[in-house]
Amino acid sequence: MLKPKYVSLVFIISLFVSSTFISAQVYAKDTQNAPEPLPLDILKEFTDAFASIKNDYVEKIDDKTILKNAIKGMLSGLDPHSSYLDEQSFQHLKEGTSGEFGGLGIEVGMEDGLIKVISPIDDTPAQKAGIQPGDLIFRIDGKAVKDMELDEAVKLMRGKPGTKIELTILRKGNDTPLKITITRAVIKVKSVKSRLLEDGYGYIRISSFQSRTAEQLKKALKKLVKENHKQPLKGLVLDLRNNPGGVLNGSVDVADVFLDEGLIVYTQGRIKDSELRFSAIHGDALKGAPMVVLVNGGSASASEIVAGALQDHRRAIIMGSTTFGKGSVQTIKPLTTKTAIKLTTARYYTPSGRSIQAEGIVPDITLANVSLEAKKNMHFGQIKEADLKGHLEQTDKKVKDKKTSRTNNKKDNNEKEQENPEKTDYALHEALNLLKGINIMKKETTDKK
Repeated sequence: MLKPKYVSLVFIISLFVSSTFISAQVYAKDTQNAPEPLPLDILKEFTDAFASIKNDYVEKIDDKTILKNAIKGMLSGLDPHSSYLDEQSFQHLKEGTSGEFGGLGIEVGMEDGLIKVISPIDDTPAQKAGIQPGDLIFRIDGKAVKDMELDEAVKLMRGKPGTKIELTILRKGNDTPLKITITRAVIKVKSVKSRLLEDGYGYIRISSFQSRTAEQLKKALKKLVKENHKQPLKGLVLDLRNNPGGVLNGSVDVADVFLDEGLIVYTQGRIKDSELRFSAIHGDALKGAPMVVLVNGGSASASEIVAGALQDHRRAIIMGSTTFGKGSVQTIKPLTTKTAIKLTTARYYTPSGRSIQAEGIVPDITLANVSLEAKKNMHFGQIKEADLKGHLEQTDKKVKDKKTSRTNNKKDNNEKEQENPEKTDYALHEALNLLKGINIMKKETTDKK
């Protein structure tokens, strides 16, 4: 028997169930799509479990804590992205979308009870410490995270700037776990970076999607044109690698920058409010100049919306490796002024109707994950006299001065290569070559006409 003070709870639930059951039966007479009545046996299990926890748990727990844990359990059993946001988590979410927050700078999800790194954010402590997409975190400061709720793990990783945290991770290709110590910092995410690769060819890196990302993108494009002697760009590389996503509207606005018209993305769910369609309205800022979009396994969610839209409209060539495959939409539903739930309410689809959930965007051109490295002391030309062992040294001072000058120029060139990542970044190197090739073909076609 339940103690008297718990009778009221059971009575309220029973009354709710009874009224719902009666109304459902009446409703069933009017429509074929009647909602199923609430399962009385499971609700009884719930009240019995509540009473047992309240009466018999080793430590005293108040009703509020038990009920909040019940909400967390309801959401965590749905999918990796639905969760309960308590006061602290809700505040962290608001800070994240605004572009400034405290922590490590990684986007994480759940996989087999462990915390999986979707992507480290550019210029954050996590990226600088060497955290990589796909890393599985199984200890945080020595505490096992197996079957820990995602929000709880995020709380452990966040903390006062300047404090240290040790992550123990499993990484594909490593036989033993890695321990990485990271110093927390205030994360100020600059979502857009840009530079001119060479005359006529621009590079823009978007590290995450925030509410003002499209605005920053437009400024970056204007800056590139200015650096290009105020001449229109011949081509652009848009780098979305290791971009974990962000605000849906931010990604829609970014895609709109490069599209004249047409559908960008649409969502579908069970309720009418989840059915949304987003279309381009602003016009192509590049005026049709060729584009290459770089993606990889760390490109997720909003990144996949942009890549999918540009691919379907044949506006850009997608290059790299298959993206993460997060094709679901989460809606923040406030419960109070300080708490909320993050609930998966829809799937999103590319303009051609593709759902990328658990599939990802497959690139038009697949690239291996390699880098270009210049080998020291490696000669690719013909063997010269100076290469022979025991050769006679040059004694003419003028010739020696010229040789020294050439050596210094070689050092300068090596320094320039370090300043230009396209010299060592294989994907970026190939993207630039592809843009040049497209322009050569366009010119030849025009000349024939």
